[in-house]
Amino acid sequence: MKIKISNQLSDSEKAAILILWNNEYPAQISYSGIEDFEAFLGNHENFRHFLLKDDDENIKGWLATFRRGGERWFSIIVDSRDQKKGYGTMLLNKVKESENELNGWVVDGVGNLKLDGGEYFSPIEFYKKNGFEILYGERLESENLSAVKIKWKSV
Repeated sequence: MKIKISNQLSDSEKAAILILWNNEYPAQISYSGIEDFEAFLGNHENFRHFLLKDDDENIKGWLATFRRGGERWFSIIVDSRDQKKGYGTMLLNKVKESENELNGWVVDGVGNLKLDGGEYFSPIEFYKKNGFEILYGERLESENLSAVKIKWKSV
């Protein structure tokens, strides 16, 4: 696997990431189409995309950093068939080479389902292992989803 870094995504990369997003994240935050995903991308500033690609150039993971509310945020997805192989940590470590701080939201509850009906498992332990602080006092709550803020700072 290799990591490609880019400030812009091609249409085919957006389509592949949308499939990953809808396959791996809870159904409550899925996108109905590419236009909705592009709106998410358009709502944030200073994107940097880190694409995890296999030898055939298939996208197996995506990490994006962006500016929101004066802070540096990120989103990450790794294909479930390639999880627990170190690729998520590899993506985070690559980003940490050029960032001093990362913020994110992590679903920390149970009972969330993916679009295919499979259970969504919270990755909170993954983030703890990768040096993130869990900010239990800062939560994102909606009718269907609960998430906690996480933060990583370089030392």
